Amino acid sequence: MATVSAKQNSGMSALSLVYCAMFAALMMIGANITTFVPFLMIGGVPITLQTFFSILAGLILGSRLGATAMAVYMAVGLAGAPVFSKFSGGFGQILSPLFGFVISFILVAYIAGKIVEKNGSLRSYIIAGLVAMTVNYLLGTNWMYFAYKLWASAPDAFTYKVAWIWMIPPLPKDIILSVLAGIFGHRMYKVLKVRRGR
Repeated sequence: MATVSAKQNSGMSALSLVYCAMFAALMMIGANITTFVPFLMIGGVPITLQTFFSILAGLILGSRLGATAMAVYMAVGLAGAPVFSKFSGGFGQILSPLFGFVISFILVAYIAGKIVEKNGSLRSYIIAGLVAMTVNYLLGTNWMYFAYKLWASAPDAFTYKVAWIWMIPPLPKDIILSVLAGIFGHRMYKVLKVRRGR
């Protein structure tokens, strides 16, 4: 009996790793949609599907596994793989004005996961998506502003207001996708029956 139980736990652990790898791969794809659709670039900010996938990771995998998947994505990129936006990668990316968004994806998945772990209703899933998206915008945009002001070459007439103006075009898309992530995540969690680590 103990042997069967150990095998089941091992299987769940292996399945969790597969899900983590899957979402890390989805982030790599979502980061580079602008390569195939070049006009999805406003100012210095590419319009990607990463916010959607990071929220979905937290909703489906839970706070711990979702954050782990996003951390794996970040680590792979920092190690040199071209998985960040515009197929960039390497440790030097930590100085990029956009790297705050990469860091935020870990928090996005964690927060989204925590909210639905406490309440599994559809309403909570949608709220979790919108709250997590807000965290993504707050951390990413503030990092971008301070990066441009402190160590990167700021565009002419760049201000804090301009930084937020750049974020207006992708905002409707991210609001809609955050709501859809909540609806889709609520359904998929029940189908996949992921064992959330807490």
